[in-house]
Formats: sequence, C-alpha cells, structure tokens
Amino acid sequence: MDLGIAGRWALVCAASKGLGKGCAVALAGEGVNLVITARGAEALEATAAQIRAAHPGVEVRAVAGDITTPEGRSAALAACPQVDILVNNAGGPPPGDFRDWGRDEWLKAVEANMLTPIELMKATVDAMAGRGFGRVVNITSGAVKAPIDTLGLSNGARSGLTGFVAGLARQRRLAGANVTINNLLPGWFDTDRVKATTQATAAKTGQSIEAVLEKRLAGIPAHRLGTPAEFGAFCAFLCSAHASYLTGQNILLDGGGYPGTF
Repeated sequence: MDLGIAGRWALVCAASKGLGKGCAVALAGEGVNLVITARGAEALEATAAQIRAAHPGVEVRAVAGDITTPEGRSAALAACPQVDILVNNAGGPPPGDFRDWGRDEWLKAVEANMLTPIELMKATVDAMAGRGFGRVVNITSGAVKAPIDTLGLSNGARSGLTGFVAGLARQRRLAGANVTINNLLPGWFDTDRVKATTQATAAKTGQSIEAVLEKRLAGIPAHRLGTPAEFGAFCAFLCSAHASYLTGQNILLDGGGYPGTF
C-alpha cells in the first residue's frame, strides 16, 4: 500500500533507538524526509547514517539535543523546512513509590511527558492546518490504559497529555483541515528501557532475568515482546493519507495484554 506521504517532512523525537527509531525508519521507507532528534549525538548520527544508507532518496537531518528544553525544541524545529508529521516521544520517568517523590520529580515528569509534546504541537499544528495536511502521533504508554503502580510519574504525566489531546484533536479548525492527532500506547516492546526494567526487577527480587521475562510474557497472549519495526509500521500508517478520518484516539499495541473490552 502506498501511504501517500512521500516527500513530506517529519520531526521524530527520541529517534536514535527504540520505538522512536522504529518510527523514523518506517517513515523513511515511505519516502518521508526526516529531522530526527535525541540527546545522545553518537547514537543519533549512527541511526541517521543507517537510514540514509537504506533510503538514499530521503533527506535525513540529525539534531542532537534535549527535546524537553526550549533550546532543544527550537533547534529541532529550525532544522525542519516544514513539519507535516510530528512524532512526539520522550523517555519515561523512573519507577518508584510516590511517597519518595517530591515536587521536582513530578515537575520533571510533567515537563518531559506532557508539556513538551504540547509545546511541539503548539508550534506546528496551525501551520499544518494552513497547508491542509498534518499528522501528530504521541507515543505514550499502555500504562495510560492500565496503570502500573510503580509508574506513578508516567501514569500521571501521560494521562494529562491524553486528556489534553482528547480536546485538541477535536477542534474543527484542525480536524476539519486534515490534521489528525492520535496517541500510540505501547505495551512491552523489545527496547533498552524494557531490558533495563527487567534487569532491575531481577536484581530487586533475586530472580533471573529469564524468569522475570517469562513472567511478563505469560501475561501477553502473543507471548512475545513487540518489535520497534512493527510499532513503526503502525505509526507510519497513522501518518498516512489513508488515516485522515482517525483522530483523537488512543491505540493500544500490547499483544493482547490489556484484558478489558474497551
């Protein structure tokens, strides 16, 4: 299927690895030019080189920086001739007990996982509407749908973003101008973050890494972790010309792990 987005420009955040990289690779495969950003310059440049080699007809600009800061956002936006597609993504806050978190921890989580994507949408969606095309995909978390007790910072910040998007996406000036805004909620995917949390759980509980992973897989009907490539493919479809009637939605990709009907 031709997704109808070749030649568009996309800004993909936290794209040096993991789910962000999966999205960038999938969009490049559809002929989308990219501005990719992440804090680690070395990993980011390696990803940019990999995408350029695989898709020589696509322009890839790598902008190292912290997207959660005004300076990082300004640099990324300045590198993109126009943002037709915005993929918001940032690393989640650490797990823990809410009794141990102070104001600073909460503000950092809200800044990264709620206010940063809002600021990027604020900077781009009206221009998208003026051109008659725009796609925003916010990578949030399956914890928005089924909260995880140790991820309270993520639960709170990402749920705040979800509520904001529910209203913004339904503004007629955006939805009526072919600008869609949707959230992708990943479950357990084969990423560095999941590997780190698995190792931390194993160390804390005295179990082997294999035992912890098997316990997690037992709760996933697909009985495997998702891959960044399949996540990216789904993101690319949401960014396509064919997805213009889908907006304001929270789409869970978790291998069937969520047990509810709705």
